[in-house]
Amino acid sequence: MLFALVQVTWAASGATVPWSPHVAYAPTVQLLLAALAVLAAAACLATTRTLARPGRVTMAAALILTVPVFVMGMASLPAYFVTLASFSGVDSVTGLAHDLLSAVGAALLIVVAISYRRRLRGRCPRCGQDHSGGFDGPLAHPVPSLASKRTRVTVYLLMCGLLPWAGVKTIWTLGGEAIGVTAHGWREMNAGESELARALASVGIDVTVLAAMAAIFLLLGLLYPWGQAFPRWTLILSGRRVPRLLPLLPAWLSSVGLSVYGVFLLIYAPLSATGVVPKLKPSGAFTTSSGITWMVAFGGLAFAGLGFGLIAAARSYSARTLPICAGAATRVPAH
Repeated sequence: MLFALVQVTWAASGATVPWSPHVAYAPTVQLLLAALAVLAAAACLATTRTLARPGRVTMAAALILTVPVFVMGMASLPAYFVTLASFSGVDSVTGLAHDLLSAVGAALLIVVAISYRRRLRGRCPRCGQDHSGGFDGPLAHPVPSLASKRTRVTVYLLMCGLLPWAGVKTIWTLGGEAIGVTAHGWREMNAGESELARALASVGIDVTVLAAMAAIFLLLGLLYPWGQAFPRWTLILSGRRVPRLLPLLPAWLSSVGLSVYGVFLLIYAPLSATGVVPKLKPSGAFTTSSGITWMVAFGGLAFAGLGFGLIAAARSYSARTLPICAGAATRVPAH
């Protein structure tokens, strides 16, 4: 309901809410989003009641319709994270607020849908297991564990998608030339960046590559036991259980935008190179059409690799750290 109120306020006041760097939400679209949010709220309230089959079907359809809308609405969160982390400011306060509200809405709707599905199957709505008694008692948390070998190999392979993109950026910051872009041209194109970004570039570190390294750190935490219990180098936190949502929230929130954007770039680059869509024109530091096309492809590999890697790692972490109600006699995997 808060999301709906904000959308109506923006539509009535004519506020600019960017959907992409060059496209803003139209007032009619904002009103449609508000209506969908009200529909989602009604579906959430309906889950607290005992419904006949037509009611359950209607509620499920409402959730299936609204969840993807909220998920797509938070697709730009990784871009805002990079600008904030580099102290470059926020391109649009309303855009950031829209993405954050969409992220909260998506998370809450998914939690409601999972809980209701468990109740329909006769399982505990909190832990998803079969057990007697209520679901308001203490939780039992599993011991730290390592992700399966298949998951680790999958994530490592997806992480390799970063290498071409990070490689050319590192070459430019170190003073070299790659895919038709010189170090001087790259510095001129990024002259408007923050002092921190320029200081990092002077020692060969691109701020976006640094952000990717933070994502890799998150990936490793999702795969290994030290992401479930604070390691010794965390000093006073050493040995304590890591709150489950601490790594999962940034992983899920950033993975969607990275995956969607990466797949789009991977599709667009070859289509542009073959002339199916208009060829990319050189701009900024790029002097050739082929150079900028290669960079788009490298970006697609990097973003899609990180996005899908985070999805795979977060899915494994979520399953390995799932707590169960302490009163559950046995842990029966949910269907």
